[in-house]
Amino acid sequence: MKKIIKNGTIVTATDTYQADVLIEDEKVKAIGQDLSDVYAEVIDATGLYVFPGGIDPHTHMEMPFGGTVTKDDYESGTIAAAHGGTTTIIDFCLTEKGKTLKNALEIWHAKSEGRAVIDYGFHLQIVEANEQILQEIPAVIEEEGVTSFKVFMAYKNVLQADDETLFQTLVTAKDHGGLVMVHAENGDVIEHLTQEALKAGNTDPIYHALTRPPELEGEATGRAAKLTALADSQLYVVHVTCKEAVEQIAEARSKGFSVYGETCPQYLVLDQTYLEKPDFEGAKYVWSPPLRDKSNQEVLWNALKSGELQTIGSDHCAFDFDGQKDLGKGDFTKIPNGGPFVEDRFSILFSEGVKKGRISINQFVDMVSTQTAKLFGLFPQKGTIAPGTDADIVLFDPNAERTISANTHHSAVDYSALEGMKVTGQPVTVLSRGEYVIKDKELVAKPGAGKFLKRAKFNSSQTNQQEVTPNRS
Repeated sequence: MKKIIKNGTIVTATDTYQADVLIEDEKVKAIGQDLSDVYAEVIDATGLYVFPGGIDPHTHMEMPFGGTVTKDDYESGTIAAAHGGTTTIIDFCLTEKGKTLKNALEIWHAKSEGRAVIDYGFHLQIVEANEQILQEIPAVIEEEGVTSFKVFMAYKNVLQADDETLFQTLVTAKDHGGLVMVHAENGDVIEHLTQEALKAGNTDPIYHALTRPPELEGEATGRAAKLTALADSQLYVVHVTCKEAVEQIAEARSKGFSVYGETCPQYLVLDQTYLEKPDFEGAKYVWSPPLRDKSNQEVLWNALKSGELQTIGSDHCAFDFDGQKDLGKGDFTKIPNGGPFVEDRFSILFSEGVKKGRISINQFVDMVSTQTAKLFGLFPQKGTIAPGTDADIVLFDPNAERTISANTHHSAVDYSALEGMKVTGQPVTVLSRGEYVIKDKELVAKPGAGKFLKRAKFNSSQTNQQEVTPNRS
């Protein structure tokens, strides 16, 4: 059914203005003043911002890790995302040595088919760069529309790949229009420090952070950036946490290299002291890279404002405290790494960023939606509001106040790492391709409403074009 959004304030990465939005056949049909259509449902957005739907570039739904599986699947995870103003996720698809990339994609398609309430895409992990895998990368880019590939530089003997694998992936991606992503920590040194801690009887959750110091994130980020420059390729550094990594990204970008960075809401508002909570409560805050000293928060905010970091991902990787996190009692290395953030990514950045004057409202949209769409081959189909774009739209109340709690969130996980935090700003209604997912804060979409997205190549004209300027006639 046609819809007209009236009386709201449209906000994109470049513009803020009052106009009506006409939606028809999943698309934004027109933007202008006093639009009318007798067959259209009128949605009153008085007092609300009209944002493009959020795009979360970093989630882990139904992902096996550490002998267990993340709590949120594609149904509960995308429901939580939608309540938080996200209309697209790009999820990580893990691969296995000795098996094809297409085999991994088949597994993840089976997990997601008919489950998601919002649109989604996949990143593929590269764990080895043998001849078969390097030949398969161009095929999955062309045929599957999977155009981003993650290499882990940490989790030795589990997920970690070597530098040759990273370099060969960078070269292949350059030749075929892929974007290489890295988890940047020095896994070899982390393994040594971890074993030393265990030998000394240091087993509490805080040692997860103490054995993964920021210097090792900075070193790995710099190494990856230099290999990217050597390959003349493109790199996206996920979940940047600290000054050491920001400095390496900024240096690479100052030299003209195609290096991009993402941070996450948890690193903007939480710090390392949370891992010191007594009675094993610190395990709720175990993820990698770990939380850092509080001084890094302002570094990250400044990097977002200056453009040294471009995007905000949730790194949603939810494990129950009871029954999953507690696998690591007596041994911090057995605590499943990850936390639940997909539902609160949007509100935290608005409340702590826009409301507190750290970033502008247009920068907010750029970080939570537009830049991700551009980097990952979804722009201008998604990531903005303009005639012809997908009608992925969030009606957002900038003055609504709420307290984050596991009692009210929509994730399947049994705790919130942000329990008790007060935020200002909340999605009220969320549309995906013109259809309601959330209406007046209530879920109305059914599982399976979301579609798998085939994405454009990194170096396509679609990916790199500038923000579309809407017709405001």
